[in-house]
Amino acid sequence: MPALPAFLRRSAPQPLPEFFEIEGRALPLRVREHAGARRLVLRLSPSGELRVTVPPRTRAATVLGFLDRHRAWVAGRLEVHPGAVRVEDGAILPFRGGELLVVHEPGRRAARVEAGEGRLLVGGERDGIGRRVADTLKREARRDLQAEVDRLVPILGLRPSALSLKDTRSRWGSCSAERRLSFSWRIVMAPPPVLRYLVAHEMAHLREMNHAPAFWALCRELCPETEAGRDWLRRRGGSLHAIDFG
Repeated sequence: MPALPAFLRRSAPQPLPEFFEIEGRALPLRVREHAGARRLVLRLSPSGELRVTVPPRTRAATVLGFLDRHRAWVAGRLEVHPGAVRVEDGAILPFRGGELLVVHEPGRRAARVEAGEGRLLVGGERDGIGRRVADTLKREARRDLQAEVDRLVPILGLRPSALSLKDTRSRWGSCSAERRLSFSWRIVMAPPPVLRYLVAHEMAHLREMNHAPAFWALCRELCPETEAGRDWLRRRGGSLHAIDFG
């Protein structure tokens, strides 16, 4: 864990702990001073780390009191995002609104999703399971995303110039001025309506490069599930980033 900011070391009669216990769990604690901060801001990372941004010269006792008042909020978030999942033999992954059991078969040459059986079969050495599972999910994601783009093209009357996959945490999708669409491949692990919303959102940007009312009206026209999709990503999207593919 990085050293505590100097202002905390100077002002606190006792040092801040490296961990803060909530609901019987010791969560890593990271405090960051920001010159532009006007209040304390608390975030829970997908891996279960408590991150507090504070104004300059905030006392350690103030930070601890702030955390204590927000115990219920953190506990609620922990129920939604219970912590990182490491991809290995026997891991259970979300997939298109359901689940896949990762099954390691060393002699298998190619990984394969058996959605009807709820399994993802993967071969090769045990150390590379996570990477090969990720590669398989990327192929499935590209198939789903491309199919949804193709469905919307005749409705919108516009076609993107390219479609690429990324693994960004800051955004689920993007549309460039050159009409290039990018998506986080992890969206394939979300329920299908969420993927449909994400594609509709970025496709709508082909016509409306903003988030004005006209954009949202078009987004809802392309995807009636827009509100539900946005809400799911706000509440549950972090759980997909918490999955560790190694």
